[in-house]
Amino acid sequence: MSAHESMERAEHAEHASGVNKKIALLIAVIALCLALSETLGKGAQTESISKNVEASNLWAFFQAKSIRRTTVQTAAEQAKLSLGAAGDDAAKAALQKQIDDWQKTAARYRSEPETGEGAEQLSARARHAEEERDLATAKYHHFELASAAFQIGIVLASATIITGMIVLAWVSGLLTLAGIAMTALGVFSPHLLHLH
Repeated sequence: MSAHESMERAEHAEHASGVNKKIALLIAVIALCLALSETLGKGAQTESISKNVEASNLWAFFQAKSIRRTTVQTAAEQAKLSLGAAGDDAAKAALQKQIDDWQKTAARYRSEPETGEGAEQLSARARHAEEERDLATAKYHHFELASAAFQIGIVLASATIITGMIVLAWVSGLLTLAGIAMTALGVFSPHLLHLH
């Protein structure tokens, strides 16, 4: 091997080493973005599950209140029918008091703003939990797509080192930008794109 050939090989190896360092830095940046999107995605997934459980519990509580209200209203209506058959005034007064109590209870089961546990309040709280669940789910879908873009970007950047095809690094960079855009949409505007 001539001195000239040795010099060319050394220059080529030095150039390849510089390119490989840049590709390694690109991979490190993409891995950082991947870690961020995965963390955000896990948080959004946990929030979505939590809000789904909360909404389910609130709807179950709503149904229980509705059943109780219907039962009490039915008892009050039945007692009204018996009111005319009551013999003396004391019995009528006692029955009327019971009817009034049942009607108050039924009204409280319908709406109880002080505790937030009336059927109307429970329904509103359940809808709010569903909205929060849907928001977290939308975020999660964006973060998952971002993670996929970052993972593919890492693979392509790694392939650049092996094959020397710089175009793969460019595609990896474009996928990284797409992943960053999806992450930003997930954080700031998750309902802009409908991904489900």
